[in-house]
Amino acid sequence: MTHAATPLPRSDHSPSLSTAGDAAPPGDARPCGDGAPALPRRRLLQAGGAAGLLTAGIARAQAPGAPTRAETVRVLAEGTPNSRDPHGEGVSRESLGVFANVYDRLVNFGRTQLPSGIWRYDYTRLQGELAESFDASADGRTLTFRLRRDATFHDGRPVTAADVKWSLDRAVALPTPQRQLATGSLTDPAQFAVLDAHTLRIALPRRDRFTLPNLALNFCSVLNAELARQHATPDDPWATAWLQHNAAGGGAYRIESWTPGQQVVYARFDAWKSGPLPFVRRAVFQTVPAAATRAAALQKGDADIALQLPPREFDALRADRGPVRTYSVPVTNTFRFVAFNTREKPFDDVRVRQAIAWALPYTSLFRGASLGHGQPLFGAASAVPATGAFPQPYPYETRLQQARALLAEAGYPQGFSTRFAYNIGDAAVSEPAALLIQEALKKVGIALTLDKYPVAQWGALQTQRKLPFFMDWSSAWFLDPDYFFRIFFQGEWRWNFGGFRNDELARIVEQARWEADRAKYDALMKRAVAIVFREVPVVPLWIPSFDVAMRGDLEGFTSYIHGQVDFRTLVRV
Repeated sequence: MTHAATPLPRSDHSPSLSTAGDAAPPGDARPCGDGAPALPRRRLLQAGGAAGLLTAGIARAQAPGAPTRAETVRVLAEGTPNSRDPHGEGVSRESLGVFANVYDRLVNFGRTQLPSGIWRYDYTRLQGELAESFDASADGRTLTFRLRRDATFHDGRPVTAADVKWSLDRAVALPTPQRQLATGSLTDPAQFAVLDAHTLRIALPRRDRFTLPNLALNFCSVLNAELARQHATPDDPWATAWLQHNAAGGGAYRIESWTPGQQVVYARFDAWKSGPLPFVRRAVFQTVPAAATRAAALQKGDADIALQLPPREFDALRADRGPVRTYSVPVTNTFRFVAFNTREKPFDDVRVRQAIAWALPYTSLFRGASLGHGQPLFGAASAVPATGAFPQPYPYETRLQQARALLAEAGYPQGFSTRFAYNIGDAAVSEPAALLIQEALKKVGIALTLDKYPVAQWGALQTQRKLPFFMDWSSAWFLDPDYFFRIFFQGEWRWNFGGFRNDELARIVEQARWEADRAKYDALMKRAVAIVFREVPVVPLWIPSFDVAMRGDLEGFTSYIHGQVDFRTLVRV
């Protein structure tokens, strides 16, 4: 069967991200009329610096023939992109927005519109991007992709199947994409065969429901192989050093300018052929750490989209009946957590991890740091999981006596001292949470020194396991529980945040990956959940919501787990 756009075949236990339970309820979008009070004057004045930089970023839009204000989108965020390499190590979440807009992939995710009016990606529906069509053999072991013959890279060079093969070869050779793509049985360059200039074949050891979704991820971005190879060296055959600071794409947008730590300016690539030419001709992504400044600039019209707004600023915009719409989308494949380095003392002792799980101030954290945005992941009635779903609430709540007893049993009757880290780009939530955790653990004798790290260093510190105890949030691209466990509870990569190793869990997850019987699959997943309940390499706190605020005349926003902006789908009405 040949596809130009096709639903992904999935097993009975492959859930859809567009289920009614996941959708934002009607009325969660808050379109507002004019005439209500804006943010206080002092907060508006704080936006002056941001507005000045934004004006500088779009000054060229005033020239004849340049994009109009309507065709220009300005995005403010707390974090900053740190790489242009979609296969790179330690990339920030903001870099994922770069990859989505600057590179193409063979296929892309479909979208489902939510009742609130915005869209969410749907990994169960795939459509061609660079591939104008693709098909699978009857046994699912051979995938064939036929490329668009008129597609070019930003430098005008035609995109060929050789570029796709080189890009996939690179992806399975480099550490971060290699580990992810293995979840879809993509592991060996020999699997990728060029049949002609515009046809690529992928051979699989067996049918895998995660192969096509993996091909839609940034890890399978298609690079300009000829350009990248010009910058390869014997010590760096994949040109990783050059690509961290230079793009080699053919996506809908090219990078016009990049000021590290401040802003990225994108220009539409008018020769793009992998979809309808986007409405937005120019986009400015600017790093503005102060949330109040981002909110004020959005209200004034100096920005179009504000990302990473903490709950307090988001709620203020939602309550204000101005020209800003707010959207809150439950993200059931995402979790906020604290993690331990389980390979080093004292956190190699499960009793210490359990003690902290009993000492955390869950309710204060959820209400104080999150302001109740999201769904709690604590306080389950039993340590025996009722279902195999994940994430699900853990059987921990605040019980200080139980925490003290476990610490004494582990040899720490007086407690101990350690360090607790969070990243600056997440400070709006993690900083107040860190202070609450510091105060709570002091009650059981654990003294925390708080460390705040720049976003640009955060991924590398996690990958190198240099953080003994920290707070973060993360998401699984795909909602299936066995996939979630493969990503977050095993493997030698960043996303195994606790550095957890458990042979029994690894066997269960591998068996579940290929299990077609729903009842047997659920039984396996219950066993897996029970293991992490007991071993607590990480302590989940809550499922966050994805909160975004934007000007009321923008439509077409698509919510992805990385929380970045895909400019390709935006329109101004």
